[in-house]
Order: sequence, then C-alpha cells, then structure tokens
Amino acid sequence: MTFRIHHRAVTRSTNLDAREGVPGDVFTADEQTAGRGRLDHRWLSAPGANLMLSAVLDVADLPPEQVATLPLAVGLAVHAAIARFLPGGEIRLKWPNDVLVGGRKIAGILCERNGDGVIAGVGVNVNQTAFAPEIADRATSLAREGASTSVAEMRDAVLAELDRVHGTWRTAGFAALQARYAEVDFLKGRNVSVRQTDDDETPLTGLCAGVQVDGTLCVGGRPVYAGEAHVCAY
Repeated sequence: MTFRIHHRAVTRSTNLDAREGVPGDVFTADEQTAGRGRLDHRWLSAPGANLMLSAVLDVADLPPEQVATLPLAVGLAVHAAIARFLPGGEIRLKWPNDVLVGGRKIAGILCERNGDGVIAGVGVNVNQTAFAPEIADRATSLAREGASTSVAEMRDAVLAELDRVHGTWRTAGFAALQARYAEVDFLKGRNVSVRQTDDDETPLTGLCAGVQVDGTLCVGGRPVYAGEAHVCAY
C-alpha cells in the first residue's frame, strides 16, 4: 500500500481528520486538542513529543467478522514497530488496544469504521518523559525506556509494519496472526477483570485463555467482545 501523509501542526483529532480521507491516506499532527482513546478516554500528549497518526485502511468487500479483528492486527503492527527501537524489551499487547512495556502503556489504538475503510488511530509515546499525575505510574515512552529516536522515525516504522501486517490480515484474516499475538499477549494466563461497558457494575472475572481467532477475549471460559480488561490484584 502506498501511504499519503497529511500533516498539521495542531488539530482537534487525527481520527476526525481521517474521516475526510480514503484508503491510503495518513493524517498526523504535532498536537491534538481533542484526542481520545477507547470509551472516550482522553489521549494526553505533550506537543511535538509523541506520534499521533490515523491511517485509513481498506476493508472493502470483507465480512464484518473479519473487520472486527483489525484493531488486533494494528496492535501487532505497532508492537513490531516499537520492537525495532527496543529490541529485547518486554513489549506486550493488552487486549483490545494497548501496547505495554514493562507493564506500562506506551501506545494505544482506536479503530473506527468509515465507509469502505477503517480509520486506524495510533498514539505512541516517543519522547515524552513527564506525564500527568493520574497516569504517571502507568505510562512510559521510548525515551523513558532508553531508546533514542524521532517521531518521524517512529511514524515510518509504524507505517512499514502496518503495510506488512495489514496485507497478511486482509489476505488470510486474523487466523494468520493469532499465534504471534499469543506470544506477546499480556493477559493470557492471568486472572483478569473485564468491564464490558463504562457503567458495568459487575465485571466479568476469571482466568484469561487469551485472544481467540474471532478476536474475542476468553475469560473464565466465556467470550468477551468488547470492554476494558485489568489484571486482578489477587
């Protein structure tokens, strides 16, 4: 796939910008004023320090059940891109949309359907070293992990890996990527609690058997289609 990059110094959200794009368009910015992640969580980023990227990916003619697994494929691409700069690092994927290093979040993914495409929003902490108090103990960056790179280099790595992984996923589905996902799955084999909605007062808890071929998370023998998972303290 040939990517066409559209960059702004400041924007509300690269995912919002990408709604005007077509497959192959990539929208980036130095600063977002209304960046967000899943469940409308805010995406906090120091201006110019991190990668904020939204790529429009082609999903035309694909069945909905395959499209539902695209965020996991994007996660694998981002994982591989980060691994280029942190070889040997403890980089893991936390279903459905986080990339962790040493248990701390270094990247997040937000995919949204838009016509014949899916907007794959990617945020990677590159050179930010100080974080807001509410996330300081849960966030990290390439710089904090000892890697020296630029946002542009991180962007190019993400797009290269996204091109590779998206091609495999489009041709053969998530089944071709599931084994690799299992190798870097942060939740598999742990006792987890999953809130399936923002106001879920009875989270599902149990032993996590990992991500299944249909993209669901198996918790206590039950499939979870969406939600926010946390490792149980006990």
